[in-house]
Amino acid sequence: MKKFLLLLLTAISSVALGGEPWRLTLQDKANGLRLCLDLYEESIEVPGMEMFGPMNGYMNGKGLYGVWSVTSYDIKNDREALVRMSNDLGSDTQELEVKALTDSTYQVDLVKGVSMKKVVGGKKLQKIDSRYVMEVVN
Repeated sequence: MKKFLLLLLTAISSVALGGEPWRLTLQDKANGLRLCLDLYEESIEVPGMEMFGPMNGYMNGKGLYGVWSVTSYDIKNDREALVRMSNDLGSDTQELEVKALTDSTYQVDLVKGVSMKKVVGGKKLQKIDSRYVMEVVN
């Protein structure tokens, strides 16, 4: 009975607090970036890295060199989280501050780590911008 009440209270508080704000997919169409997150459980298959099993998320897109997977995170609150990522080679890391501006718009700031890069002109790597405003994808 105690377990049932605990589960019921957890479900009610989850609904009251707006569900699970850190289970979402964001995109920046202008720069061709996609950020998929589930900071509650490892449930996301990372493209090209399926052999490692589900993870907490990834970032990829035409505006980014490689696929970056979530290695750890720190949920500050329902509106702000710090996400640590590693590239598909495991050689570079990047920290992202993800902040909800509205229910459908998030600001993503690249803070610590080497800068994520994109391919320019077919062969040259160039740092990507350090701030993006991304929309929630349904």
